[in-house]
Amino acid sequence: MVVFQNIAKLQSHLSLIKKSKKVGFIPTMGALHEGHMSLIEKGKEKSDYVVVSIFVNPTQFDNPEDLVKYPRTLENDLKMLEAIGCDAVFTPSSNEIYGSNIDAQTFHFDGLEHQMEGAFRDGHFDGVGTIVKKLFEIVKPNVAFFGEKDFQQLQIIKKLVEKHEIPVKIVGCKIHREEDGLAMSSRNTRLTPEHRKEAPFIYKTLKKAKKRFKKESIDDVLNWVVKRFEKNQLLELEYFTIADEKTLKSAKEKVKGEKYRGFIAVFAGEIRLIDNIKL
Repeated sequence: MVVFQNIAKLQSHLSLIKKSKKVGFIPTMGALHEGHMSLIEKGKEKSDYVVVSIFVNPTQFDNPEDLVKYPRTLENDLKMLEAIGCDAVFTPSSNEIYGSNIDAQTFHFDGLEHQMEGAFRDGHFDGVGTIVKKLFEIVKPNVAFFGEKDFQQLQIIKKLVEKHEIPVKIVGCKIHREEDGLAMSSRNTRLTPEHRKEAPFIYKTLKKAKKRFKKESIDDVLNWVVKRFEKNQLLELEYFTIADEKTLKSAKEKVKGEKYRGFIAVFAGEIRLIDNIKL
């Protein structure tokens, strides 16, 4: 496994690799866990040479405190990547990526950016679009892999590639969960023991909502989820919505043939957790 901090050296290395191999890419913010490893396994399956980036992107944090507290575990991350058979790692500094101007571009994703996370995290998807576009331009992969836990982000990246005509195939990978159902996330390490014990309540609620969705109206399911969280003393519901998978717009009523997904954001103390489920 080779590790690069410098864009020019990474690109020089990859220019040789690309002559004979299909390059797969997984962008991450580090603090790696089994969910990331599942993306790398998919990358190894679908490509010949796997590149992982580790970069905590400052332009996608609407809360500066969250950026400061974001877990950074580079030494352990590199050990995990070597053990799983990753081929190359890119660990740039902010200066290497942004120079002296750490600003996000403004993007228009046909309205996808205004739904759910976009409504609650000002400028978040401009930051995501900025860093993913930069990384795609640096690495120039054939295919890139993203987890469905951030399903809205996945749809936005597909739109980014389409609108900016970036020649990379985007592959969505299923949510990787702990044994108790909690969606794996780097933020989980910041949960208190009490909140960690209670957090699987989120996925249990999503699974029950999925069952109810088959027989009940959208409003009935939404109200049931809200009431369920009102009774929970440790977890605070920020939002739950049932949305069209393509447009991400909240649905008012079921339309035959459309695909729906339930999206949720919950505070466990000061830690914000998101999840979703295909309905």
